[in-house]
Amino acid sequence: MVLPRLRSPQEGLHALRGLSPRPAAGPPDETRPALRASDSERERTVTKLRDGAGDGRLTFDELAQRTELAYGATTAGELERLVADLPDTAPQTAPALSAHKRRRWNVAIMGGCERRGRWRPAPRSVALAVMGGVGIDLREATIEEREVVITTVAVMGGVEVIVPEGVEVQLSGFAIMGGNEHRPGSAPARPGTPVVHVRAFSLMGGVEVRVKHTGGELQA
Repeated sequence: MVLPRLRSPQEGLHALRGLSPRPAAGPPDETRPALRASDSERERTVTKLRDGAGDGRLTFDELAQRTELAYGATTAGELERLVADLPDTAPQTAPALSAHKRRRWNVAIMGGCERRGRWRPAPRSVALAVMGGVGIDLREATIEEREVVITTVAVMGGVEVIVPEGVEVQLSGFAIMGGNEHRPGSAPARPGTPVVHVRAFSLMGGVEVRVKHTGGELQA
């Protein structure tokens, strides 16, 4: 009997066993559905987003947007895209932004005081306006806590607090010969985002809390 000429030891082994060589693997099946996301994966993603906001990598507005998208995500790929620009692990040392001073007092007496852009409000801060005006814009602020409390006092003056769309706002306090107002946006409060509690006290003045959208919302 004449054996066929073999090109490799593996082919010879298959011939002796009466087996033909295994065909090469074909291209991956692109029709395979995407892996569905679990509730625990969504929570881990939201935790990572909060860590990123605490490190100063995400603004308050970005945290609110991405948190809403994380809870609404249906696949693992959607969750991965939301944290693709964040580090895989938390830094071992405190980030440089943590050394920046937290702003607790915002005072305007017969003048003006404005906080906006990238800044770090204290967990509990005070805004005092006496015959003047105070503006507090939290859209690009670095928020590390689950709740921010701002005590506002307006005496013949005004205080304006701006929050991003979808953030839960709690307004309390009283006004004497003045007014306190909360102007919510069109979007409902997004779960998982920090709560902004404004304690407003006005005497012949006013405190206004309103939503202002910055644009550029992410898409999952």
